[in-house]
Amino acid sequence: MSKIIPILDRIAVKRDDEKEVSAGGIILSGSAVEKPYEGTVVAVGGGKYTDKGELMPMHLKAGDRIVFGKYAGTEVTVSNEKFIIMKEEEILGILS
Repeated sequence: MSKIIPILDRIAVKRDDEKEVSAGGIILSGSAVEKPYEGTVVAVGGGKYTDKGELMPMHLKAGDRIVFGKYAGTEVTVSNEKFIIMKEEEILGILS
């Protein structure tokens, strides 16, 4: 696995695999498959600085399963692996 280290309040996420079968059992073609909005955090930055210069630590950690918005983050490819780099505030929730 490639090593990517986000900075400040950003996280690197590996998106879950696309599902080619709908909830009703219908097999979907490649163009009809919607990318999932769930993934696993692979790396986190050091945190965000406040206006007073204090470091606010991150709430997430590597290995957390998360849900994020449709347009969250920026997709990047490193050594043929796709990641989404996003700010922590773009995360909608942690899956348990």
